[in-house]
Amino acid sequence: MSNILIIKHGSLGDIAQASGAIQDISENHKNSQIYLLTTNPYFELFKKNPFINEVILDKRLSRFNLIYLFSLMRKLKKLNFIKVYDLQNSSRTKFYKTILFPNSNLEKWSSSETTLPKGINKDEFDKKSVLDRFDHQLKTSGLNTKNTMKPDFNWSCSKINQIKEKYNLKKYIVLFPFCSPHLTSKKWPYYNELINLIKEKFKDEYKILVAPGPLEIDEAKSINAISILNDENVLGISQLSSLIKDSNFIIANDTGPAHMAAHLGSKGLTLFGSHTTAYKVSIERENFKAIQVEDLSNLSPEKVLEYIIKKI
Repeated sequence: MSNILIIKHGSLGDIAQASGAIQDISENHKNSQIYLLTTNPYFELFKKNPFINEVILDKRLSRFNLIYLFSLMRKLKKLNFIKVYDLQNSSRTKFYKTILFPNSNLEKWSSSETTLPKGINKDEFDKKSVLDRFDHQLKTSGLNTKNTMKPDFNWSCSKINQIKEKYNLKKYIVLFPFCSPHLTSKKWPYYNELINLIKEKFKDEYKILVAPGPLEIDEAKSINAISILNDENVLGISQLSSLIKDSNFIIANDTGPAHMAAHLGSKGLTLFGSHTTAYKVSIERENFKAIQVEDLSNLSPEKVLEYIIKKI
């Protein structure tokens, strides 16, 4: 039996987006063992993926850490991969290619670079949507792509009965008002105002929740919503997936949980400023849509509420 390697380091939203591509790679190599190289935050998560046989941890230590680099490359070389699908397409994975398979073409190493359309440079190609780029990469590599354009992240879910019982969760809306400290342009400033409007409109029909990450617990206290934790800890990715999937509606900034919601089939809305477009990050699905504005501070909570009322 031959071995196939997929590389996907992160981030959380990217993991959700890549689910369809991973499924297509696996289904096109039914007689092979599928290995996936990822980083620590997603190592345990990927063990749940039914289309992966084994997960390999990449600690992503410095390239100048020669002992670690030698150990990782030796491990990968021992597995004699007949094909590598680089779904990360980063400078780091390009560096791995030069070590593992120098001068190889798409027959051995499938990446956005080795499958680049003729007459188009990578900067131009990268203007396409994420899923379009995955689809082109895999089709050019000779695969049938039935799932790449419609990722299904439901494999990531786990049971959260105890959490639901603790917070008495039946009908609920989840907000994701957070963002990385260096990406404040993604942050819509009116979540508390929106919460007041939702409560005025729907009374006690829905509980309003937030699910903070490790660095967001203190910030969550400033949001007038129930902060969902697992005892004193933040939810794991699989628990968060289930919370999102079972929700009645999601409202989020352009962050990882928004992409999870999109590919879990959840109803919801993500709010985009000028930092990128909903098209480029492939976030709009049948039930999950985006509002795009030039400046998020000019998007009123009343406008967001109008959309919620139509879709919930």
